[in-house]
Amino acid sequence: MRTALISDVHGNLEALQVVLDDIDKRQVDRIVCLGDIIGYGPNPCECLDMVMARCDYSILGNHDFAAIYEPTNFNVAAEQASFWTRRQIELDPDDVKRKARIDFLGKLAVRKWEGDVLYVHASPRKPINEYIFPDDVHHATNKMKSIFDCIETRCFVGHTHMQGVFTDEPDFYPPAELGGSYTWKAGKKAIINPGSVGQPRDHDPRAAYAIADETKVDFVRIEYDVHATARKIKGVAELNNFLGLRLMDGR
Repeated sequence: MRTALISDVHGNLEALQVVLDDIDKRQVDRIVCLGDIIGYGPNPCECLDMVMARCDYSILGNHDFAAIYEPTNFNVAAEQASFWTRRQIELDPDDVKRKARIDFLGKLAVRKWEGDVLYVHASPRKPINEYIFPDDVHHATNKMKSIFDCIETRCFVGHTHMQGVFTDEPDFYPPAELGGSYTWKAGKKAIINPGSVGQPRDHDPRAAYAIADETKVDFVRIEYDVHATARKIKGVAELNNFLGLRLMDGR
């Protein structure tokens, strides 16, 4: 079974539409979302509707949590965006759609096991908020050991908005070093980040996602109309203009 893994959409409708179109062309069997459907971006309700309709399931991300509960350890721009996002969801005049979105967010799982494979937003140890950065393999080896102790074989995560594979040596491999694909190795553990659909932070503005099956994971990048999203953000007073400008540089 081929699974498309999307994460960190962040209310970016233009990026999500392009990614879903590409997924359809590749005829995958299902789509799983690793969280942060909303937050930062200008189209939270539309992105929620798309994920609800298209994904087998989604995991709770920290920005999803912030929209229905409260932002935790957010900077000023992120906190302001989360409050604006919440209002868009709560003030929708369509009672049916509003209730469906709130119910969906309120029922999102923190983690999901499928056999020995784990799906979370942030890390297997702290599934909503803990970042796993590439530099951690050199500067936080105890942290990486503790994280890998929490999984059996493979774990899919988002949160950092950076594509790549962590292995339990520990080491980190960006897609460029893997030729765009990673094959599962017997007896080895791996943590895989499909990257961010709506706000990449690896200096590549293209939308990112991944496709996994029983033997390997393929990393995908695809162009979308970054400027259209940035213009929408600029048009919302409550959203910091930096949130649009950063999209152009992939940061």
